[in-house]
Amino acid sequence: MDGFLRIFRITGLGTVSTGNLVMDLVGLLFIYLAIKKHYEPLLLIPIGFGILLANVPPIIIAGEQIFYTSVGNPNSQMYYLYYGVLTGVYPPLIFLGIGALTDFSYLISNPKLVLLGAAAQFGIFVTYFGALKLGFAAKQAGAIGIIGGADGPTAIFLSSMLAPELIAPIAIAAYSYMALVPVIQPPIMMLLTTKKERLIRMNPPREVSKLEKVIFPIATFIICTILAPGSSILLGMLMFGNLLRESGVTERLAQTARTSFVDIVTILIGVSVGCSASAETFLTPKSIKIFVLGACSFAIATASGVIFAKILNWVGKEPINPLIGAAGVSAVPDSARVAQMVGNKEDPTNFLLMHAMGPNVAGVIGSAIAAGVLWAILAG
Repeated sequence: MDGFLRIFRITGLGTVSTGNLVMDLVGLLFIYLAIKKHYEPLLLIPIGFGILLANVPPIIIAGEQIFYTSVGNPNSQMYYLYYGVLTGVYPPLIFLGIGALTDFSYLISNPKLVLLGAAAQFGIFVTYFGALKLGFAAKQAGAIGIIGGADGPTAIFLSSMLAPELIAPIAIAAYSYMALVPVIQPPIMMLLTTKKERLIRMNPPREVSKLEKVIFPIATFIICTILAPGSSILLGMLMFGNLLRESGVTERLAQTARTSFVDIVTILIGVSVGCSASAETFLTPKSIKIFVLGACSFAIATASGVIFAKILNWVGKEPINPLIGAAGVSAVPDSARVAQMVGNKEDPTNFLLMHAMGPNVAGVIGSAIAAGVLWAILAG
């Protein structure tokens, strides 16, 4: 019996909690949505399995609880993997890969589409004030607001700078809404547009020269970081990655950045973020408020992009299909695909994807600038 009791003590059977089981179900739900529904599988599977890792029950040795997979335990290997999240190291590396993957041609060919990306960031600042009303501190409110950009790396970066204690719920909320873009956005887009507007055909984009593609990342970085120096690291890595792609002389580096490199960092950031979602840190009233605020922020950002596209139609001569305004949130390329999907239901011969990529990549730039502005204002 003594031997049995000793064996029992080194299992988690006596320490597993209801909270651990609830979070295990959340992790399994993420994995299910990734495999069955194909909702951002490259993100949800690492995060979902990370949640399972986070909720391995502790064992008790000499009256002390030992957490083998806790990001807060210096004796756990996850502590060191999570360091890249806590210090904001992973997000700029992700942006490097995104830059190497992104074609800015559609934005260069129609520069006014950058306004749609800017308009979609309105949800960030509305949510900031909403978070203040709910009792969050100013720094915490700023980190929560960025969820509306639907940009997981930016949300992690800003929360690591302003509110590291809230990284887990903020990061998981941001990545969850990124994955649920095809579910959340279409009803808002349908509600705010008429059938006639959804049938609008846009003029074909003009051909962009190689010189323009090379100048764009350099000029964008210089101009934007003069206006918002706080965005320099995220925007700098994004534009550096794009310059590798467009220069024509660094194809090996660009190929690495957009494939194996970004895949490795995605695995690390996904598992690390998931592993921070233990029952003790995640199942709290603050986390619930963050998820509600994040949903509101994302909905407002989507609506803002659509409404601003309608305004541009009223004041401009060149037709814009308002559906592409929803792509102003920086969930690349899912929100652009949603614009194509909704428009395709109205007219299967109307192809909006290439037009939607303009505001979509503008949204990536916009969310980075918004994060830089919030960081500069609130960090002091």
